[in-house]
Amino acid sequence: MRRNLALAASLGALALTGCSVMGGAVSGAPAEPVVDRAQTQAMMVSAHLEVLQRLLASRPAEQAEIVAAARRDFEEAPTPSRQLRYALVLATPGHASTDTVEGERLLRDLTAMPESLVPAERSLARLELSQLERQSLLAAENRRLQAEVDRAQRERNTSASRRLQAELDENARLRRELDDAQKKLDAIADIERSITERKPPTEGRTP
Repeated sequence: MRRNLALAASLGALALTGCSVMGGAVSGAPAEPVVDRAQTQAMMVSAHLEVLQRLLASRPAEQAEIVAAARRDFEEAPTPSRQLRYALVLATPGHASTDTVEGERLLRDLTAMPESLVPAERSLARLELSQLERQSLLAAENRRLQAEVDRAQRERNTSASRRLQAELDENARLRRELDDAQKKLDAIADIERSITERKPPTEGRTP
């Protein structure tokens, strides 16, 4: 059934094409080629994705060549389509030339002028930009959380250092007090010894 429908559709398309050609021949005007915009847009997006696939599957040297080619094409003729491809290459992780900041900037410039891209490329640019924006938010949140962890760790270290210093100061104070008490005891012992040595002997005396 599906094959019959497809065949019928094909025959219908051929018939319409034949009619248009005949009509053109009768009127004397040449027949214009039929442009499948959807197919053209799909091929353009497919070309972008193919470059990204080769970029991810290549070795570092080949990746550098792909990035250099995309940059060279964009610099020589900065069309919106070439800008999109270069932005996609920069935004792709996993290679030495990854630059999400520059890729996001280029994509933002493109989405600010959506009429410069065909609909399929426009959707691809918006999709990639939204992913980069989410990644930026996640990265910012991770930095914030890491900063809070670092701050809490510094506060714990500072508190521990203060407690340790307080204990050291207390130990030093107790040691000084102990030394002072020992000196007092030694002084008392010296006084008692001196008194004992000055006492006259009492043996052999009668009252």
